Amino acid sequence: MTKKLLAEFIGTFWLVLGGCGSAVLAAGVADVGIGWLGVSLAFGLTVLTMAFAVGHISGGHFNPAVSLGLMIAGRFDAKDLIPYWVAQVIGATAAAVVLYIIVSGGAGFTGVGGFASNGYGEASPQGYGLTAALVTEVVMTAMFLIIILGATSAGAPSGFAPIAIGLGLVLIHLISIPVTNTSVNPARSTGVALFADGPALAQLWLFWLAPLAGAALGALIWKVLSPED
Repeated sequence: MTKKLLAEFIGTFWLVLGGCGSAVLAAGVADVGIGWLGVSLAFGLTVLTMAFAVGHISGGHFNPAVSLGLMIAGRFDAKDLIPYWVAQVIGATAAAVVLYIIVSGGAGFTGVGGFASNGYGEASPQGYGLTAALVTEVVMTAMFLIIILGATSAGAPSGFAPIAIGLGLVLIHLISIPVTNTSVNPARSTGVALFADGPALAQLWLFWLAPLAGAALGALIWKVLSPED
């Protein structure tokens, strides 16, 4: 279990450092910034690389919503859920600390701003409201769980699951960055919210509730699609 929790810590750390780090450090640079497309790719690549690197140790969740969905689908032991959540949140927070140290070393630093946090209303990249954010996060997380459960099922091509899951996360970000800055991961939302300026902490409840609900929904849909799984 110690090795599993360490793998979840490292995987979630890399997801937040790579994904949120690309958004904070590289997305908005004039002329050479990577933009939303680059950030979407960065999040997908973090999951793809860590799924190959440590997924065989812990299952490669890196996300409390994924752990919950896998538990509901019968793929994960309920007694391990809270320890996984703790390791994931600590990993995300550690990544946010590293990112804060980097950002604060920049010339003319006056604050981290939004710090790639998730939000709705004034905190939404395009001003989407609470209902739009709720629906987006539930649906995107449900689809993410269906991708994960399908790609790792017995009937799927062997060895390709990390690619499908990583590309699925890229697509999810391409759809939903304008709405919520894309969470689908409560640990990712929590780590950066602890440091962000603005309403990120006040709005964090949504980015636990919606992804967890979406994960449960996705797992239940998969059980209907594949009752023998």
